[in-house]
Amino acid sequence: MKKQNSFAGYLLIGLGIYFLLRQLNIPYFSQFYSWPTILIIIGAAFLIHSYVSKDYTNILPGFILTGLGVHFHGQNHYSFWIDHWAMYPLIIGIGFLLKYSKSKSGILPALGLLGLAGFGFFSTSNPGWFSFLYTLTGWIEQFWPVVLIAAGLFLMKRK
Repeated sequence: MKKQNSFAGYLLIGLGIYFLLRQLNIPYFSQFYSWPTILIIIGAAFLIHSYVSKDYTNILPGFILTGLGVHFHGQNHYSFWIDHWAMYPLIIGIGFLLKYSKSKSGILPALGLLGLAGFGFFSTSNPGWFSFLYTLTGWIEQFWPVVLIAAGLFLMKRK
């Protein structure tokens, strides 16, 4: 039970700092008063909990949430940020690599996703059949809250 309490503690501390800074209305932090910051906080709580408790099962969801939060924040605030579908397999692939570094499982999905991201970033012309990825990522971008709800329900039902 202590492990679960520590995750809740990290999450509440992160959210408390976020809302305190928002109430104090410090101009420097105003660009961080957005929903991507909440994703970063939740992901960071997963990562901190995983590394502190040495229970590495939450590294993957922690990095995915943190990575998506950073990506969406970058899209909203920086003109140089890459807005390409290959960012999603890159984020997930790096998450699998982090998981592999601690649990020695997940290297094949990591390599496959990183290869797909590399293909997406560095190919000048994609084959015609590859257009389904643009449709799929457009759908995911539109309905990602539903994916988060489904992932949350899955985690709650998982033993």
